[in-house]
Amino acid sequence: MTGKAKPKKHTAKEIAAKVDAATTNRGGGKAGLADRSGVEKGGHAKYECPHCKITAPDLKTMQIHHDAKHPKVPFEESKLVNLHAVHVVEPSKPRPGVRGSLKK
Repeated sequence: MTGKAKPKKHTAKEIAAKVDAATTNRGGGKAGLADRSGVEKGGHAKYECPHCKITAPDLKTMQIHHDAKHPKVPFEESKLVNLHAVHVVEPSKPRPGVRGSLKK
C-alpha cells in the first residue's frame, strides 16, 4: 500500500527563477518603450522590410529574412526602411466639431 499523495515542493532552482523573472527588467511595458521604439540609443529593431513590415536588428538578419521569405524578389539594401533615422512626427490634426460642441 502506498503513502498519501503529498504535494511536491518547489525546488530552489525554480524559486530562484521566479524571483529573477519578477525582479529583472526585461524591457517590456513603459520601461522598455523607448528602447523598443529606437528613439534613444539604438533600440532593438533598426530595419523594416518594405514587403511585409517585419523588423530586424541589423542588415545581415534582414538579408537572411529576405532570402527566406521573399526569394523571388531581389534584395535591395536601398529599399529597406531605417527605423533609427530621425522621423519628424506630424502633430495630430484637431477633429472638426470637438471644440464646437463645448459651447457656452
